[in-house]
This record gives sequence, structure tokens and C-alpha cells, in this order.
Amino acid sequence: MKVNLPHANTGQGPTDQAEARASAAAEAVHPRRIIHIDMDAFYASVEQRDHPELRGLPVAVGGSRERGVVAAASYEARRFGVRSAMPSVTARRKCPELVFVPPRFEVYKAVSLQIRGIFAEFTPLIEPLSLDEAYLDVTENLQGAASATEIAQRIRARIKEETRLTASAGVSYNKFLAKLASDHRKPDGLFVITPRMGPAFVETLPVGRFHGVGPATSARMQQLGIHCGLELRAQTLGFLQQHFGKAGAYYYWIARGVDDRPVRPDRIRKSVGAENTFAADLSTLSAARAALQPVIDKVWHYCEGTGVRGRTVTLKVKYADFSQATRSRTTAVPVASRDDLERASILLLESLFPVPKGVRLLGVTVSTLTDERTATEAQLRLSI
Repeated sequence: MKVNLPHANTGQGPTDQAEARASAAAEAVHPRRIIHIDMDAFYASVEQRDHPELRGLPVAVGGSRERGVVAAASYEARRFGVRSAMPSVTARRKCPELVFVPPRFEVYKAVSLQIRGIFAEFTPLIEPLSLDEAYLDVTENLQGAASATEIAQRIRARIKEETRLTASAGVSYNKFLAKLASDHRKPDGLFVITPRMGPAFVETLPVGRFHGVGPATSARMQQLGIHCGLELRAQTLGFLQQHFGKAGAYYYWIARGVDDRPVRPDRIRKSVGAENTFAADLSTLSAARAALQPVIDKVWHYCEGTGVRGRTVTLKVKYADFSQATRSRTTAVPVASRDDLERASILLLESLFPVPKGVRLLGVTVSTLTDERTATEAQLRLSI
């Protein structure tokens, strides 16, 4: 196995370079076997499974009201350009025949638990990312299987047999490449990125396809002349840290196909957030209020789907000159509804207006998290 080691002009100290080389060398001798499983159009597929009349139709799970947002779209709808987090009015404009279905998060959670039960038959090292995707470390597995590809095939077959849903799987030697692999043959596909393929596979990848590179970061990289993995790999560590802070080291290594992050079965999410960068800067409170609605919807859909609640709401504003402002509000009990989240977010937004310059990005984050049952118990205690 060949691992692309960093060049000497990385800007790292001798200790950092030695640790990085030792980690890469260990990976070369004992490569991990990581699987990323991603359910195909999960919410929409569950609805089409349970309602046969929806099969073959363009389906959007979410609210059809004017301020609604698409939580998930079937593949039939995606052909028209309908995507998750898209405002419902935009989705309807792209696909006039779109069928809106209200979400049933309790059903999705039940199916998700059923799928995780299948994972647990193969490995205890499971890191759920959401209801519909997870990382599995099968380097040492409960089935004694020698091949991660074989395990991924078995898991996909079991999911289809037990839930009548399809899953895509990516297999590789680290989390970053496993996730790229699962996206490569969607839907209902399986793709393997071997250690020999890894660095070359990343070279031609547009930076917007890199996990952890959102629209704003992608735009910033392109301004710097970085459009693909090969161009990202040409940058020094110091240059990337200068422009992207702590994330610079992550970008430096993944451009080389190196990702040492372990699969964490005890991973605790500390916050839930979403943000949106606008094509044109916003200057009025009314425009900012309207633009914030899909962001609030996306955060609340995650809270509903996973059962998490939080007591702290934070608003992030990035201005046209890339300067930032944040405002936070913490309550005695967790935010219990979408309306509560909207009220808190709008109050924080209003405190920043009038703005000194145009607004190019708005984000909302919920933190100080707990689960839904604990949140309900806390509210009951306060009301007694």
C-alpha cells in the first residue's frame, strides 16, 4: 500500500511531522476498514414504501405552506432539481407535480433503530451521523469476515430484506474516503476506495464535494484558485491555516487521502446548526427574516428527527466584508417547538438591525442539548 506523505514544506514542527509520518506508516501496515452507510432518500423512501400510491411520483417530505421547507426529496423529485432544505415555493416552481407529504419522525426513528440493530450484528463500533447514515469500523468485526466489502454487501442485503428500503455503502480505509465512496454509486450502490486508489481519487474531486467544505468555504477556496483536490494538495499547511484557521490542517490531510479520525460509538453531538450564504447581500430586516426561515426549518427538522432539544439558540451573521457577529440566548428549559426556535432567532436578529453593511450569511445553532424526554420532564417540573 502506498500512502502519500506530506511534503517537507508543510509548516509543521518536527514533532508534528514525525507523528503524521508515524500515523501514515501505521495505516500503511494495518489499514483500517471503514464502511459508510447512507440510506437512499430515507424519509421519502419510507413514505413511498408505506403508501404505494406515491411510488414513482416526485415526493417531497415537508410543509407545502409558503414558508415551508423540503426535509427530503424522492429521486423522482430530484430529477427536477428539488433538494432538501429548499423552500417549498421554490420546489413547487421547479416541479409543479410535486406531492408534499407531512413528516412522520416517529416512524423514521423506528426504522433507523431497526437498521442500527443490523449494524450491531457486525460491529460495536458504530457512529451514527443522523437517522439515515452512520460510520462502521469493521477492522475487527463480530462475523469474523475478512472483507469489508463482503460485510457492506451483507448489511445492504439485510436492510433491503428487513425494511424494504435501499442503502448505499462506501468502503475505504478512513472516514473521509468511505463517505465519498458511498456518494459515488447512489442510489442502491456500493463502491470501494482502496489505499492504492485514495490519493488519486481525491485529485480530480471538486472542492465542493469534500466532506466538511460547505458552499461558503468552497467559494473562498475558488477565490484562492483552489478548485479540485490536486490544487488543494499543492497548498502548504501554513497557507491553509492562514486562510481557514483550525480547519486548514483537516483540508491539508484529506487532500492527501489521509484522515485519522476514529469511528466514535460514544460520539456526543454538542450542537445542531445550519447556515445559508446568499447570492445577493441582504440589507433589510424583512429580507433577513424571510431568508432565515429555511435555516430555522432545517435545524428544527433535525431536532424533530433525532429527538434532541437545546436551551441555547445562537444566531450567526456574516457581513459582506466577511466580518462576523453572533448573538445567543439561553432559556431555563429546552426550546420545545419550531415556533419557539423562530421567536428566539428573530429576537436575536432584530437586535443586530439596522446593519452597518450587507448580510451575506445567516446561521442558527441550537446547543446545550438534551433529549426530548428529558426536555419534557424539565418543562413539567417548572410548571408544577
